[in-house]
Amino acid sequence: MEKKVRGLRHLMVTVFLSGMGNFIVIPGITDVTMFALCPATDECSLAIYLSALQQAMIGVGTALMMPLIGNLSDEYGRKALLTLPMTLSIIPLAVLACSRTTNYYYAYYAVRTLTAMVSEGSINCLSISYLADNISDSERASAFGILSGVSSGAFVCATLAARFLSTASTFQVATFVSTLALVYMRIFLEESRPDQVDSMIQPMLKEGEDIIQKDGNAPGKMPVFKKIPSLGDVICLLKSSPSFSQAAVAAFFASLAEGGMISSSMYYLKARFHFNKNQFADLMLIDGIASTISQLFLMPRLVSSIGDRRLLSAGLLVTCVNAILYSIAWSAWVPYAATTLSIVMVFAPPSLRSIASKQFGPGEQGKGQGCISAVSSLANIIAPLIFSPLTALFLSEEAPFQFPGFSIMCIAITLMIAFIQSLRMGSHVSADTDKHNSNCIQV
Repeated sequence: MEKKVRGLRHLMVTVFLSGMGNFIVIPGITDVTMFALCPATDECSLAIYLSALQQAMIGVGTALMMPLIGNLSDEYGRKALLTLPMTLSIIPLAVLACSRTTNYYYAYYAVRTLTAMVSEGSINCLSISYLADNISDSERASAFGILSGVSSGAFVCATLAARFLSTASTFQVATFVSTLALVYMRIFLEESRPDQVDSMIQPMLKEGEDIIQKDGNAPGKMPVFKKIPSLGDVICLLKSSPSFSQAAVAAFFASLAEGGMISSSMYYLKARFHFNKNQFADLMLIDGIASTISQLFLMPRLVSSIGDRRLLSAGLLVTCVNAILYSIAWSAWVPYAATTLSIVMVFAPPSLRSIASKQFGPGEQGKGQGCISAVSSLANIIAPLIFSPLTALFLSEEAPFQFPGFSIMCIAITLMIAFIQSLRMGSHVSADTDKHNSNCIQV
């Protein structure tokens, strides 16, 4: 399996560079937002609500786009579809690379909201599908773990860089690295399946030329807009496979909790312990190092002995413990200690993707991963609508009772539901018995 993964080195480099370009701005974006909207304060309800609105709007877009992008990648190739989200992700970074004033921040806010509807999650979804095209069912959990480890390594390098760069330089470096990732991918990455190369010879936008045949009969190929999966297609896909539907439910609650942490945790830490860019970078550095070591070295050894289902349950349980510790943190060192649990928490996402991947054939990975991504995006729509108002309320003076971390405790309850759902999954998942679900979404 190691030889196969090494053979995919161009994919790994693409994921690393793309991840670094996006991760490097995370430690500083809270300070940029607060400076643009509420300067000289540590608590800002406007920033919390605007971030929540953006996250919900992005979730709506990705919920609609992920199945389409995954579906199209099955026909036109992973590389062709990777180009779009990687290009779009550069634009909002370039806006803040110019300036971080209020006007530029609102321009960034609008541009990122629109572009992230396509780019958010697409690179990860397509990379997983690319990897699944080249790795057998039994080795996918380990391979997905290694891919996540590469992403975590990018997270570590990005966080280290952000720790020592100025805010202005951070966004300039992010723009450059993201552009480099796009150029590298276009030059070096090959299509994961040779049969997709022929389908890319004619651009997708010219496919309509083949719709009307010379004799005026029905078209020989389906136009792109006809390939958009309907809600009924997605529901059919979920109903046709018990294993896949169980994985989707677990993904929903895990993503609901993750979305809640994204929309709440940084504002909670800033209000509770006055964290700034450097403290956020330190937390992310601990998380990234623990995740990288775990996914590259620990997870590949554990998955062969205990299986991806048990790793999923372990990851979700420990993530729940992490959220509880955050919510009751009594000192600034507690979040640092809780973050070290990432060494187990990171088992959950690749294990979940591996379970879902086993339900689809080699030509249907984009379809399956796109559906899981859509479920996760739906959770990301709901999460800020629930947890951001809770966070703003319990950090304000109008809180019904004194518990600043109440919203984080609610996130822990959500994670417990995901953990219980993971325990309901069968002890093993059959890839062969469930692959009849391919009849639900036709391309």
